[in-house]
Amino acid sequence: MRLIEGLDALLALDLVGLYGDSPSSRSVVAVGVFDGVHLGHQRLLHDLLEMSSALPGMPTVVTFANHPDQVLHGQSPPPLVSVPHRLRLLRRAGVSRLVLLQFEPRLQNMTAREFTQQVLVGALRTRGLLLGYDSALGKGREGTPARFRELGSEFGFEVHAGAPFLVDGQAVSSTAIRAAIRAGDLVLAHRYLGRFPGAIGAVVHGDARGRTLGFPTANVVPQPGVLPPGGVYACEAILDGVVFRAVANLGTRPTFGGGGAADEPCLEVHLLDFHGDLYGRELEVTFRRLLRPERRFADAAELRAQIERDIAAARAALQA
Repeated sequence: MRLIEGLDALLALDLVGLYGDSPSSRSVVAVGVFDGVHLGHQRLLHDLLEMSSALPGMPTVVTFANHPDQVLHGQSPPPLVSVPHRLRLLRRAGVSRLVLLQFEPRLQNMTAREFTQQVLVGALRTRGLLLGYDSALGKGREGTPARFRELGSEFGFEVHAGAPFLVDGQAVSSTAIRAAIRAGDLVLAHRYLGRFPGAIGAVVHGDARGRTLGFPTANVVPQPGVLPPGGVYACEAILDGVVFRAVANLGTRPTFGGGGAADEPCLEVHLLDFHGDLYGRELEVTFRRLLRPERRFADAAELRAQIERDIAAARAALQA
């Protein structure tokens, strides 16, 4: 996946110079935040790939490093996933070219026509534009699907708009997923996301207490994103594209940690049937099932016995 970062880099892009006058020098574009890359987004991206094949052009997503609401309204919802995690999910969905922009005044104040001339036609040589059903881009939110259809007719590109993606009659949204994850409803979050919720982060050195207990753990510093409530979870951990079964403790480590409400959540992951050094590597963890809440143990021996039970429960849950 080719990544173009920033408005200046985008406006300086020379696709003909890179690819000649080939389908790769043209784009079929979807624009949006794509927070969480949930099932509604995935349907839109599937349509993007179909449009890209038919027109043809390179499937391209224009997305934002910061949420537009932060600029427009002074606050924005916490992200479902971090920006690097979002880019990874978009790449997995088949996006070949990704434009990552800061939502800044230059972009905020572009009219729909200016966005069309400078970004869609001038930089990306757009053959097709795919918008969400409720999209409204540009200055004064004038860039509705209807307005871009007018501009598409003038500048020579097709415009399609997606439809809401419904589950049990409810439109899938990042807001609904955020609420499900925070409530610990992993099943509902899975139904909306098309995958279990998770976290991604680097493995750092800890106090090695898990190793002394006989169960070495990876201390993961999660990138920004919504996490479920604290507890012990059956998980899957993805390391360099390989999936391992795992058990994870998310919380404040009440037996050995401070255990206070103000403590930053810790994510400690024990990969089952894995032997190796994880320090400095990136781990992606998906929360599959809550095994039990966090609790304080009297001593290390009691904790060790519980970890053995947690590992057995995680194996059973993941096997099922």
